[in-house]
Amino acid sequence: MRSFFGIGVLGRYLIMQNLYLMAVCLFAGTCIYLLSDIFDRLDDFIKAGLGVETILFYFLVKTPMIISQLLPAVFLLALVLQLGILNRTREMLALRAGGVSFGWFVRFFLVYAVIWSMGQMAFSQFLGVFGEYEANRIWKEDVRKRQVDELVIKDLWFRDGPFIVLAREAFPGMSRAVDITVYEFATDNLDLIRILTARRALVDDHGWGLLDVQELDTRTFASVSRPSQFLSVRQNLKAYAAVELKGDTADLPLFELSKAIQKLEESGSNVEILKTVWHAKWSYAFSISVMALLALALITFSENVYANVGLSLILIFVQYGVHTVGATAGEQAVLPPFLAAWLGNFVMGALASGRLIWVAAPGLKATLRAWGAGLRLART
Repeated sequence: MRSFFGIGVLGRYLIMQNLYLMAVCLFAGTCIYLLSDIFDRLDDFIKAGLGVETILFYFLVKTPMIISQLLPAVFLLALVLQLGILNRTREMLALRAGGVSFGWFVRFFLVYAVIWSMGQMAFSQFLGVFGEYEANRIWKEDVRKRQVDELVIKDLWFRDGPFIVLAREAFPGMSRAVDITVYEFATDNLDLIRILTARRALVDDHGWGLLDVQELDTRTFASVSRPSQFLSVRQNLKAYAAVELKGDTADLPLFELSKAIQKLEESGSNVEILKTVWHAKWSYAFSISVMALLALALITFSENVYANVGLSLILIFVQYGVHTVGATAGEQAVLPPFLAAWLGNFVMGALASGRLIWVAAPGLKATLRAWGAGLRLART
C-alpha cells in the first residue's frame, strides 16, 4: 500500500468515511442546538429591540463553542455508525480475512481520536473562547443591559501579605469597594495587631485608599478614627473581574485561567473550583479518545448499528454524569482537582479498555479460564 504522510490507503479510506459521518452528525447536532437556543432566547432579543444583524451575529459567534461542546458526542456517534456500516457491508469481515487484525483498528482509531482531542482543545481555546466571550457580551450588555461598570462582586475576601481584606461589595469597573474590614497580622508571627474598618475604598495598582476609617489596635485596645488611610495592598480587582465578567469560570481560556488561579492563590483565596475547571478543559478534550474506545467496545457486543447508536446515546449521558460527579467532588475538595476532572474519562476508559483487551487477547481468556479451572479443582 502506498502511504501519504505515513497513512496507507486503508487509513485514508477510514478517515474520509469518518469525516463525512462526523460532518453529517455535527451539522445535525449544531442545528438542533441552535434551534433550541433560538426558541429559548428569541423573545428576549425582540424585547431588547435588537436588529436582525445583532441576533445573527450572536448565534454565529456562539457556533464555535457549540461545536467544541458537541465534538465528543459527535465523534462517538460517527464512529459507531462507521463501524456498523463496515460490519453491515462485510468490509470489516473482508479486512479481517485479509490479515487486518482488530487490534489494528483499535490502534488506528485511538491515534486518530488523540489527534481530534488536541484539535478540539486548540479550537475551543481560540475560536470557542472568543465566540463565547462575544456571545456573553451581547447577552449581558445588549440584552440584559448589564454594563461592565455595573459589575458587583459580593462578599469578596482575599489575603495579601500581612493583610486579610473583606469587602461586602466590590465594583471592579469603578475600582471601588464598600464596607471594608482589614485584619493586619505581624509579619514575624500570626499575632493580630490591628483591625481597620472603612465605609469605602478606592483601589489602584499601588494599593487601597480607605475612607472613613476606624482603627482598633488589638494590643492596646486603643481606637482611632481617620478620614482616610492608605494600605499597601497590591491586589486590585481585575483578576476577580476577569472571572465574573466572562460568566462561568469554564469560559476562561487556559492561559488566562492559569494566571487568575495564580493571583487568587497568592491572595489566599480558595481556588479548588478553578483548578478543577482547568483540568476539566483537558479532560473534556481528551474524552474524544475515550469515545473511540467506547465505540470499539460496543461493536464487540453487537453488530446491530441501531442498537449501538441507542447504547452510545446512553453512554454519552453516563460519561457526562460521572464527569459532573467528579467535578462536583473536586469543587467541594472531596477529591484532588486532577482526579476529580478526569474521573469520567478514567472510569469509562477503563471499562472500555478492559473489554477491548479481553476481546483482542484470546490468550488472556484462555489463561483466566485455566486459572479458574485450577481454583475449582483445588477447592474440590
